[in-house]
Amino acid sequence: MKHIGALQARVTADLSDREPTAEELDAIELEMPVITAEVELLDAQIMTLDRPVSELDERRIRRARRRVLAARRELSNRAVTVSTSGVGA
Repeated sequence: MKHIGALQARVTADLSDREPTAEELDAIELEMPVITAEVELLDAQIMTLDRPVSELDERRIRRARRRVLAARRELSNRAVTVSTSGVGA
């Protein structure tokens, strides 16, 4: 008797093979300012890995951290506004 369990994986679609849903794309779009700010912070930190940190590097990293915090604050404020806007409806 053959076991068909191994063949079933070939027939069944894997969750990683599917396209993102509209809701997932909307969530990504909503979080894109935070993602962009975090990438900029990471870039600023990477630039200082192989050399001593200069005053300009410190300023660049501080500005990038502030952008990340501002983007996160904005995202949190949007989430609170969206969740409380439907309370009285």
